This record gives sequence, structure tokens and C-alpha cells, in this order.
Amino acid sequence: MSDPRFDLLTIGNAIVDILARIEDDILVEENVTKGMMRLVDAEQSASLYGRIGPAIEASGGSAGNTAAGAASLGLRTAYIGKVADDHFGQIFRHDIQAQGVAYETAPLVGGAPTATSIILISPDGERTMNTHLGACVTLAPEDIVEETVAASAVTYVEGYLWDPPLAKDACRKAFEIAHANGRKTAITLSDSFCVDRYREEFLDLMRTGLVDIVFANESELKALYQTSARLAALDQLRKDCAMGVVTLGEEGALVVEGGNMARGVAYPVEKVEDLTGAGDQFAAGFIAGLVRGQPLHVAAKLGCLAASEVIGHVGPRPAVSLKDLANQHGIAI
Repeated sequence: MSDPRFDLLTIGNAIVDILARIEDDILVEENVTKGMMRLVDAEQSASLYGRIGPAIEASGGSAGNTAAGAASLGLRTAYIGKVADDHFGQIFRHDIQAQGVAYETAPLVGGAPTATSIILISPDGERTMNTHLGACVTLAPEDIVEETVAASAVTYVEGYLWDPPLAKDACRKAFEIAHANGRKTAITLSDSFCVDRYREEFLDLMRTGLVDIVFANESELKALYQTSARLAALDQLRKDCAMGVVTLGEEGALVVEGGNMARGVAYPVEKVEDLTGAGDQFAAGFIAGLVRGQPLHVAAKLGCLAASEVIGHVGPRPAVSLKDLANQHGIAI
């Protein structure tokens, strides 16, 4: 097996985040409940975009956030996700490449527009998301470049990709290529509602060994095993997959691998500004520790550090170099 060209390949829904500060009367006029996430069609998205003022537009999506965090930690990182050949597609491509992530997925031509999430930030800091999935759900097996997967130490996908059937097939193809080349595979369960929709399929991925590493928060873990007991769920996770990584908020994180268990302690945050992206950045930190040969408790510690950085400011991606931050805390990458 040759040395990998990439430390991490992530595969996910390619979405452009559009963040705008608004007054709450817009929410009333749009008949939107503050703090919710709603799916909108292209017409609704375009109408809302025309109503907001100055906005920050940047590449987003769960796996995209993890790719950006991994690049900030100094990993050689690649990303696969579908955008359209349009204005927002160009924004996504430029932005993620500017963060040091290799991105070469061919754009969709003549179909749905690039996915967007218009994130309305109220005066009290609450975020209301209006997401149009657009082109991202057209990700298909032909978008999986065998050479890229084969050259990546870890291939990581987001559970949200199980909603579009073709994207699900693309993920399975990537997992099979990775294993055929002696590489590791990983999945994040994304959210408890996603787990409810695809519980049996996720368990099958784990129990058949197609997925090596599973990332979940506590609510996702309990949803997976339909239990309110943390220890019972952890015991089952230990049996079902080679490695399970569970984030526990202020309690840090736990890693189970066979008969071993490791803990990562959470870092204190002066003020929590925005929890968006915490799990995405934890995964970036943990994988960075893993591919650099760190013990599991150190990898979990690095994940907690990355998560603590992102929740201290608005936005799901690092505001500082995570590699420098790790070095400041005595974690060599």
C-alpha cells in the first residue's frame, strides 16, 4: 500500500451559507419560526435572498466544514460534493479551495442551482435557516473519483447523504474503493432525525464492516439504539463497529475501540456564541490526531479543542489556525 496523497477525504452536501443579520419583523412577514430550519424551493430562496441586506457568503455543509477544519490543522484534505455551474457554485469552489482543500467535482450543468442556506441572524443571536438543497442532492456514483479515494488515508461522509438515493450509492462506492486500497472509512450520523430515518442502514454499514469509524453525539447514539441509557448504547456501539466516537458536550467525548475506552476532556469556553459546526470541527480534530498517530485520548482531546474554538464565535469554521492553537496547548500535529 502506497503512502496516501491525502490525509482526509470528506464527502457531503455542498451548500453555500449566506449569513445575514436581520430584524425579527422579516421572520414575521415570512411566517417563519425563529430558530428553526426549513427547506425552501428555488423561488422562495431567491425571494428571501432579495429581501436581506449585506451578507457573508461562504462554502458550507457539514462535511465541508470538517474539510476546512482539517486543512486548518495542517492535513492534506480533499472534498467531494456537487454544485451547479452558477454564481453560488463558483463561490463554493473558490472558497473551499482558498482554505487549502482540494476540490475537483464536476459541476452540474443545466439542472438545479447550487444549494444554499440563508441563515438569518436575529438581534439576540438566534439563527433561522432557510435551505434549498438544489444541486447537492444530485451527487452520484460517477462523481466519486477512484484515484482520490484510493489515495486518501480516511474517507469520511455525512449521514445526510443517505436521503438522496444516488448519493447513498456514491458513498457505498467510496467505502468499497477505500477498503480495496487498505484505507479507513468513517461516517457521522448527522442528527437524530437522520438516524430515525436510516437506523437499519447505518447499523448494517457498521456490522458489515463497511464503515470503520462512527461519529455521533449522545442524542444520535441513543436514537441509534433506541435507548435512554448511555452506557448500554456505548456497549452496543463497541460491539457493532471497529471504533465509535461520541461527543458529550461539556463532558467532552468518549472513544470505544474493542475493549478499550478513551476520554477527551472538554475545553472551557468563555462565552458560547454559536454551536453550529461543533461536531464537524470535533471530527476534524479527532481525525487529525488519528492520522498523525496520536493515542486515542489525545485525538479526542484535539477534537474537543477544535470544537471549543468554533463555538466561541459565529460561524461553523475556524476563525484562527487550529494547528497553531493545538501547538499552544501542547498538542503536536
